[in-house]
Amino acid sequence: MNFFFLDAILPPWLSAQRPVAWNGKEQPSRQSPTQSLKHYNTPGAFPPSARVDPKFKRQPRRPLHLWEYWKYPAFLALKATELTAELLLHKIWGPRKKSWGIEMTIATSLLRGIGHHTGLIGIGTIRMLMSIGGLIPLPSDALATPVKFRVRKRNLRGILASFDAAETGLRELSGEWVVGKKTWQRLQSEWKFSSASAPENMALPTKERIVLYIHGGAYYLSSAAFQRMVSIPLARYSDARIFAIDYRLAPETQFPGPLHDVVSAYLRLVEDLHIPSDNIVVCGDSAGGGLALALLMYLRDNDYPLPSAAIVMSPWVDLTLSCESWDSNAMFDIVPFPRMDSHMNPIALYLGEHTEKYLTHPYASPLFGSFEGLPPLLIQAGDAEVLRDEIALLAHKARLAGVSVRHEVYDDAIHVFQAWPCFSATLRAFESMQNFMHNILPRYQAGSLQILGDIAERGMGAEMENERTVVVGRDGIEKKDG
Repeated sequence: MNFFFLDAILPPWLSAQRPVAWNGKEQPSRQSPTQSLKHYNTPGAFPPSARVDPKFKRQPRRPLHLWEYWKYPAFLALKATELTAELLLHKIWGPRKKSWGIEMTIATSLLRGIGHHTGLIGIGTIRMLMSIGGLIPLPSDALATPVKFRVRKRNLRGILASFDAAETGLRELSGEWVVGKKTWQRLQSEWKFSSASAPENMALPTKERIVLYIHGGAYYLSSAAFQRMVSIPLARYSDARIFAIDYRLAPETQFPGPLHDVVSAYLRLVEDLHIPSDNIVVCGDSAGGGLALALLMYLRDNDYPLPSAAIVMSPWVDLTLSCESWDSNAMFDIVPFPRMDSHMNPIALYLGEHTEKYLTHPYASPLFGSFEGLPPLLIQAGDAEVLRDEIALLAHKARLAGVSVRHEVYDDAIHVFQAWPCFSATLRAFESMQNFMHNILPRYQAGSLQILGDIAERGMGAEMENERTVVVGRDGIEKKDG
């Protein structure tokens, strides 16, 4: 899990690539991390290698004319050709990355370059297809319970004050509790979840961690249910209860609306369910990792209690797309470069008409923020992903600010590889999260983990086990468990 640049193993024509700014100028590279960070210390000042024009606007989707429908079979033929070529190369010369099995070669071939064809499909269609992921049977060692709650006014400060003032108490957010089956059985055996009719003294006081999980999806896709491939292993390895939040997506809700939802979910755990902040770990992947860091910064900046730690997987922390790995890893990763003329450019969808104002705002691009006073961070990335370099700068900047950082870079790994069970590093990544939560984090907290009170235990218990709880048995049949 060593961090290194790929020049030694890439062909000269690729390793010679240099970042190209939005204005077409090539920029120097191979600066030291400390030298590079000077471009990320001032929100509002754009790095010279930024690939995003701060003045660009969201583009509407151009509907296809009837005579353009040939593009659909042409796209399928292109992907079939690319897949066939990849399989042949895999067989003859080996995979693109040494540790990739045939499954990774097939999956990355199908997904790579998809960003060049976004004109063939709309956002709604993609969301509909991704929602099917929530219908896939859960692993046989997990339970999931959907939850809805009303968003109430909390007198939020700072950038969210106007959003908070507009709340009437009628808007609802959704999410789900995810808990490993063994964890659930252990909790029940210890009488942590006593029913309303049981004696009050049956709920034993405990010290346990609760995880707030924030899914990725470039701010405009995915859901808590779709990301169960991450949240369920996280629940199992951490032996903790996971609350996965469904924040509002762009473009219907733009920055900082999703941050408002994440803050509301966190304060609901702390203020409504009475879970001590010292017992909470925030976790997020990709855009959710960026939101997790923005949450920490917002809480710190406005004097709210901070969680005990954060775990971020492949966090997207620089919306200017200024780092070199966007070029050097493009031939490996599945994340497409956001085309400025695409109606699905995630930056334009997320920032809307305020791109120039918010592009380097620390809550949108955390790499431009200050990290002083943040809790310990576990940062995981893949050495083959396009976000690799900005994540390395994030870890370096946090260390310079005095934050306890564990930065892990996994060989041959792509963006959010933790969601790929077929990848060899996935197991090691979750084992590292387990070690971080159970062995490393206690050293930092020095006994600050609090007892979960009766209100917290009963509140979580009532939400986790009811008629909506779903469990899948060893026979693979989904059934209700309540």
